[in-house]
Amino acid sequence: MGAECCIDLLLRCRNVFNIRQVHAHLIVNGTLQDLVIANKLLYAYAQHKAIDDAYSLFDGLTMKDPKSWSVMVGGFANVGDYAGCYATFREVLRYGVTPDNYTLPSVIRTCRDTKDLQMGQVIHDVVLKHGLLLDHFVCASLVDMYAKCSVVEDAQRLFERMLSKDLVTWTVMIGAYADCNAYESLVLFDRMREEGVVPDKVAMVTVVNACAKLGTMHRARFVNDYIGRNGFSLDVILGTAMIDMFAKCGSVESAREVFDRMREKNVISWSAMIAAYGYHGRGKEAIDLFHMMLNSAIFPNRVTFVSLLYACSHAGLIEEGLRFFDSMWEEHAVRPDIKHCTCMVDLLGRAGRLDEALRLIEAMTIEKDERLWSALLGACRIHRNMELAEKAANSLLELQPQNPGHYVLLSNIYAKAGKWEKVAKFRDMMTQRKLKKVPGWTWIEVDNKTYQFSVGDRSHPQSKEIYEMLMGLIKKLEMAGYIPDTDFVLQDVEEEVKKEMLYTHSEKLAIAFGLMAIPEGEPIRISKNLRVCGDCHTFSKMVAAIMRRSIVVRDANRFHHFSNGTCSCGDYW
Repeated sequence: MGAECCIDLLLRCRNVFNIRQVHAHLIVNGTLQDLVIANKLLYAYAQHKAIDDAYSLFDGLTMKDPKSWSVMVGGFANVGDYAGCYATFREVLRYGVTPDNYTLPSVIRTCRDTKDLQMGQVIHDVVLKHGLLLDHFVCASLVDMYAKCSVVEDAQRLFERMLSKDLVTWTVMIGAYADCNAYESLVLFDRMREEGVVPDKVAMVTVVNACAKLGTMHRARFVNDYIGRNGFSLDVILGTAMIDMFAKCGSVESAREVFDRMREKNVISWSAMIAAYGYHGRGKEAIDLFHMMLNSAIFPNRVTFVSLLYACSHAGLIEEGLRFFDSMWEEHAVRPDIKHCTCMVDLLGRAGRLDEALRLIEAMTIEKDERLWSALLGACRIHRNMELAEKAANSLLELQPQNPGHYVLLSNIYAKAGKWEKVAKFRDMMTQRKLKKVPGWTWIEVDNKTYQFSVGDRSHPQSKEIYEMLMGLIKKLEMAGYIPDTDFVLQDVEEEVKKEMLYTHSEKLAIAFGLMAIPEGEPIRISKNLRVCGDCHTFSKMVAAIMRRSIVVRDANRFHHFSNGTCSCGDYW
């Protein structure tokens, strides 16, 4: 039998049984001595994930060429046998075989999937040694590996050196920045289009996710228009991503428009829309949508109940949340996990039912994590329960001793209680452990440009006018009954100094700038990386009433919609 006939037989094989029959035929005819045919057989086994058959054949070969080694490295990677992949690659190097642009991408993908940065760097050195860095497939694989290992700077350096960049590589780089710098991610998207690379649906989902993280409405609208102009269909994946994008950019109405336009919806789409209502404190709409979902014969899953319980918690719907929690297993065969229990601790804790929250925690048979104890600690801060706060904090510090947020939250509770010696103790602990508090930032969009403020910030070119606006605004509010809540100043200083520190919080500066720069009738939208403080929350309500403006604040936990002196959260956050 000639080589071409053998290869044709292998190409027609539909399963491993067929391949084994051809294998037996080749042994009988003696044609397996032809290395080209042996490699094709090896590749057939690897493609069908019959890795044991492939290795048995490989191990029995009296001669092996670079193709043989490449197929085995790729075969192990293809079935997720990462140890086998690494071991075979080490043998490639030990036998002095020059790795090629098939072997290297396979082993680099293994480093990516295992997030083994150290091994990835070793392979990068091998690439440099063999002069293969200019190979498109090898370089693109290294970009992907560094991106997935969150070493974005190294990924970017390699990306910029590539002579040609295909759509996949652009998408990988956009996705890498979406995880750590959403603004840069969107800049890359603009560059990609300028260089004539046309995005596909996968790229658009990556861009939509970056918009969701950035939270800027003008970019969300641009991406929405781009998707519409270029005829992308709103399938389950893209449509669900757009629901999440609009929800996180502050427009639950736009999210619902996307949801209603989707021809096909699965449980993830419904859950995303329920979560969108939850972000914005619209718990009753979330519950209504859940019932619509059941009537549409879509069965809820774990994610659905996380979204639903979260919505109940942030809208203060205590009894409804308890009913849904009880119904999970009994009516829907969904066993509660740590996320559902965390939502319940949050729901009970925010309502002041701390004893019930603690009983729920103590009754849990699943392992408790930091999110659960953080929810309890946050509730203790709201209701000033020092004893329970210390219990929650100690559990948190055992789980995550290097997380500065836990130290800050407990010291904040002590500061509110006036226990400054304990505040000093925790700050000393942070200093000794070289932990730093995450600085607070607030962002605001004006004329499609994003401005950033920190507490006491004077870097804006219109800083003088912003402070004049803010001070004038505070005088108006004080005449209307505003009293700065100095409990939110967590330093042991004079009362007047506390007031001055409150007056220059980043949220207040951003709102003052918004009043100056955003035309009347348009909402002022700001985003904050931390939870909005109670005094800024009161300030925003009063500004919305006195200035007759709508203010939307996205903080680390949720959205607040201020209008006519009230907030969508009902002062419950």
